[in-house]
Amino acid sequence: MDHKEYHLKSSDFLRDVVIGMSDGLTVPFALAAGLSGAVSSNSIVITAGIAEIVAGSIAMGLGGYLAGKTEQEHYQSELQKEYQEVAEIPEKELQEVKDIFADYGIDAAGQELIARALAKDKDRWVDFMMKFELGLEKPDINRARNAALTIGLAYIVGGLLPLSSYFVTDHPQEGLILSVVITTICLFVFGFFKSRITGQPPLQGALKVTAIGLIAAAAAFGIAKMIG
Repeated sequence: MDHKEYHLKSSDFLRDVVIGMSDGLTVPFALAAGLSGAVSSNSIVITAGIAEIVAGSIAMGLGGYLAGKTEQEHYQSELQKEYQEVAEIPEKELQEVKDIFADYGIDAAGQELIARALAKDKDRWVDFMMKFELGLEKPDINRARNAALTIGLAYIVGGLLPLSSYFVTDHPQEGLILSVVITTICLFVFGFFKSRITGQPPLQGALKVTAIGLIAAAAAFGIAKMIG
């Protein structure tokens, strides 16, 4: 009987979408809700919302870019250290290889055989140490750029959804009601699929994401009302 395994792929892309979309749905929504309790013109809400979406997408994208560059720089720094260590203290590095296989239940003879065979190729030896000693995978060279674009675009898409209601209504209060309906649905659907993809209980995840977004919007609306 054939056995097929299903594993999550493109985890970096999905993580970036989640980061951008979750903030995009909640922050502009909370801002628009807050302004709806303080102003009487949809144009003010729309102008402020678009300004926030532009600024937020740039900030979030830049954050993703810097995180990606930091990951690359950290990997390169550790890679250089490993090459230096296998050149200067090879016996210690060989012992670390043996210790790793010892944790998997390999006997001393097997540890010695594998470690010596691995040490014949310095590049594979270093690659092994990076993965199994340090737990580091070589990052994609385009990781920083892709993260910036994905997070930024996801933030824009997420932010425009709650703001769209103010384009088709005449008063902020009307816009807020429609925005709540649209955003609640979007938050629930987003939370459901995010939880399903990541292996979490879908319904529980959907309710949690929805609750967080609505609480943030309610807090912003209440504060704006009190100040007003």
